[in-house]
Amino acid sequence: MKKGRFSEAQIVAILQQQASGQTVAQIAREHGLSEATFYAWKSKYAGASVAELTRLKHLEEENRKLKQMFADLSLENQAIKEILPKKVASPAARRQAAQGLVSKGWSQRRACALMGLARGSYHLVAQGRHDEPVQAALQALSGRHPGWGFWKLHHRLRKNGLVINHKRTLRIYRALALNLPRRLKKRVPARVKQPLAVPAAANGCWSLDFTSDVLTDGRRFRTLNVLDDYNRELLGVEIDFSLPASRVVQVLTRLVECYGRPAQLRTDNGPEFISTKLSEWCAQQSITLHWIQPGKPTQNAYIERFKGSFRRELLDAHLFRSLAHVRQLVDEWRHDYNTQRPHQALHFMTPLEFKQAA
Repeated sequence: MKKGRFSEAQIVAILQQQASGQTVAQIAREHGLSEATFYAWKSKYAGASVAELTRLKHLEEENRKLKQMFADLSLENQAIKEILPKKVASPAARRQAAQGLVSKGWSQRRACALMGLARGSYHLVAQGRHDEPVQAALQALSGRHPGWGFWKLHHRLRKNGLVINHKRTLRIYRALALNLPRRLKKRVPARVKQPLAVPAAANGCWSLDFTSDVLTDGRRFRTLNVLDDYNRELLGVEIDFSLPASRVVQVLTRLVECYGRPAQLRTDNGPEFISTKLSEWCAQQSITLHWIQPGKPTQNAYIERFKGSFRRELLDAHLFRSLAHVRQLVDEWRHDYNTQRPHQALHFMTPLEFKQAA
């Protein structure tokens, strides 16, 4: 825009000379302008003061800036609609969007500021993740233990010698869609909770209970499971078609010789456990025999929790041809359970590791 000879303040001062008594011709001759220009100024600035003109000029400047800001925002909005068809969240997506804006003629600084991207990350070249070994190990482990969740798989991978943190394991775990189906909790009536005693050392309390399954020929067999409540160590599993009270006493006698005498035995009210033979044997060994209340399996929660893993990971996962086949698989699983399988209740240590750390 061409700048005039007179500023707006000077024009107002020239117009005020007419009010002091000078004629239009005198004013025009004094300032070297035509009378038509004088009357044009008068129609535009008549009655205006210098302060009002200054204020008007500031308002016009602010209006110009607002128009420029609106034009810039409209341009950015249009560019975002063209470049960003969907929400960008990852750094790679932000980098790609910023490069698209630069290709439209934007500067790198303006494009990175709009995308929330550091300028140092604009030219960053993404490196490969090399997740194939972890994926193969995770798929193989989840195939052998389909009931295991994320944390158990992660700690088992680390015990197998794979150096990996939990965030990378979780990313690969989700990418492979290994998430277990979520179980809905049933609403149950409120009950008076009785705290379960936690043993302070090994052989403080042993839990006993039975499980059963069938062979491929239809014959049903039973297993007697003996668990040390302190470190969740599976002390022994006796397998046969029939396990009467005398057989239970034999198993406990053998375990006492191997692991030492426990202070207490916790059982349910099954006929083998309330028998006279077991009560007399416990009295001879100075062992307290504790029966839970009928219909209260939560009072024997350690062995109940173990039975869930035992059935899910072994009994339901295999078909058994004979008792010898059952004993072989149970021995292998028991060794893995005590020496390799991480337990969440033991801070993801194995039973033997927890016992040694105590």
